[in-house]
Amino acid sequence: MVRDLRCSELASSLEGNNPLVLVDVREDWELEICAIAGAIHIPLGELADRAGELAPEKAVALLCHHGVRSRHAAMLLEDRGFKDVFNVAGGIDVWALEIDPDMTRYD
Repeated sequence: MVRDLRCSELASSLEGNNPLVLVDVREDWELEICAIAGAIHIPLGELADRAGELAPEKAVALLCHHGVRSRHAAMLLEDRGFKDVFNVAGGIDVWALEIDPDMTRYD
């Protein structure tokens, strides 16, 4: 079952010694507005074909704008055998509000 991960938990993980693999499933135009450094970009529409680029034994956090597409992405990875999969609750919008207030937000 996909578990939600708060942005504060993601931030702590990314600063740690064994960070989660962060996958941003937004579209190219969205990444041009804002992005989290170090995230792997695989748009949701390409994830089924590109899931093999990710290691199923690693913990993966999926990120989108508000958390809807990333939840679908997380379920897709679980269906492909990934065990440690997280949906970043609230997406990059909440990240901008809580973690990086200088980040540009969009509708």
